[in-house]
Amino acid sequence: MDIVNDIKEQFQKPNNALIKIILINLFIYLIDCILFITSEWSRNPFIFEWVYGEQALPSDWNAFFHHPWTAITYFFSHQIPLPFHILFNMMGLYWFGYIVQDLVGSRRLISLYVLGGLVAGLIYMLVINYIPYFQHPGTLIGASGSVLAIVVGAATISPSYRFHLILIGPVKISYLALVYVFLSYIGTVGDNAGGNIAHLGGALFGFIFITLLRQGTDLGKLLFTPWNLIRGIFDKSARIKVSYKNNGNGSGKLQQAEIDAILDKIHKSGYESLNKEEKRKLFDASKQ
Repeated sequence: MDIVNDIKEQFQKPNNALIKIILINLFIYLIDCILFITSEWSRNPFIFEWVYGEQALPSDWNAFFHHPWTAITYFFSHQIPLPFHILFNMMGLYWFGYIVQDLVGSRRLISLYVLGGLVAGLIYMLVINYIPYFQHPGTLIGASGSVLAIVVGAATISPSYRFHLILIGPVKISYLALVYVFLSYIGTVGDNAGGNIAHLGGALFGFIFITLLRQGTDLGKLLFTPWNLIRGIFDKSARIKVSYKNNGNGSGKLQQAEIDAILDKIHKSGYESLNKEEKRKLFDASKQ
């Protein structure tokens, strides 16, 4: 089937993390929809409730310790059956994720998504359990915390970047990020108060992640260093060592200084201000 081949092709492409994350979310949503409809037809809600319960992050610590994988599964799952939850999340992820992926690379996009989701989930559980206003049992599900990390991360990288919105015209990405954050802020007193607290946690992480990255600290190493060690054990090609002579001219430091200067230019004047050579250097650095 063409659709299967198309999906395989997307997963085989390098530096294509954004589309892969979206496809994983859509696949899980499709499976959940099938299970939900099947359980409704069979008048046996246990089928869907069991699967849904294994994906959502519980607010209770004891329940979480019996289902620790929900710290990750919750931000790849969405509410069923209405499609608006996943639709809005994937639209935001697509729009802002491309900026992050183009400017700092696929690995850092993955880091923002996964670590942002983990931080959002942790803040949700802390707030639900220890702040009286929010203390009521519940579950957290959806990629919104991860998406807010990417939204704010993109705005922090290039605050002057502009989206052209229908009927409105060009709008700075920083203003759109503020709208996302403000909507989550006012939602902290609604029915989904805990969920919106998680959104704000993801947004805060996105700002911290990019700010530290600009200063030379990549929090994504917390995610990829263990993975690279594991892969190195099983992947023979990863064990091949490459040696080279250091000519002593400090070219590595020079390259990093050039990238920092380019990022500063983006921060001040936007991505559009870069020339072709600067864009090429940034693209090459994002693949490292």
